[in-house]
Amino acid sequence: MTRLDRVEETPRGPFAGPPLTPRTAVIWSVLRAELDRRGDAELTVLDVGGGTGGFAVPLARAGHRVTVVDASPDALAALTRRAAEAGVADRVVALQGDGDALAGLVEPASADLVLCHAVLEVVDDPTPVVAALATALRPGGAASVLVAGRAAAVLARAMTGHLEVAATLAADPAGSAGPRDTLRRRYDADGAAALLRAAGLEVEEIHGVRVLADLLPAPVADGQPGLLVELERTLAGRPPYRDLAAQLHLFARRPA
Repeated sequence: MTRLDRVEETPRGPFAGPPLTPRTAVIWSVLRAELDRRGDAELTVLDVGGGTGGFAVPLARAGHRVTVVDASPDALAALTRRAAEAGVADRVVALQGDGDALAGLVEPASADLVLCHAVLEVVDDPTPVVAALATALRPGGAASVLVAGRAAAVLARAMTGHLEVAATLAADPAGSAGPRDTLRRRYDADGAAALLRAAGLEVEEIHGVRVLADLLPAPVADGQPGLLVELERTLAGRPPYRDLAAQLHLFARRPA
């Protein structure tokens, strides 16, 4: 593990979380505020597409119970090992399944917090997945949703000389570059928010994630990580910077 990927031990109570990186600082800042708002309560967390536990294990270390749903058995095996090494194996449940089948995997109104990061851009149909997320939440529960941003993908292709691909991404209603694209769709802030609202969730915050991190040369990003983290956090909620981010983070709540 690199220094920036290291996860630190966190006691119960106010959530300190892992060291912030330019790619995760904005998300963890939002999650920390929610956990602090809940005080010392032990939360039931559902992490859809949580993979090897980058979010699940720190949350378990903070005293919460986390169920990770992921389609990859290898990722879940790595999650299980990571949780055991962190001493939180009893607080982490690994459940194999993909986002499209989420409705049949979790109980309604069973979670205080749902994480759904980098999932909605790859599922067959995001609408029932978001509906399942909303159903899984208890009244007053919150959802952390991370999706791929369309504008950043268009700019990235254009800047590397792939103008035809950039044009396709810009024109396609789903923000896809075609059959060979690794993602089925990409979002802008309004489209992603509308998807969550249609499921009955109230969108409280929208932030850009990786506003600058993917644009800077590695020597610059690696040489000033602390400054880059603060700059990412400063720009995350400010249009137009937010809307040019590689990912969009939406924080929503099921009405109480």
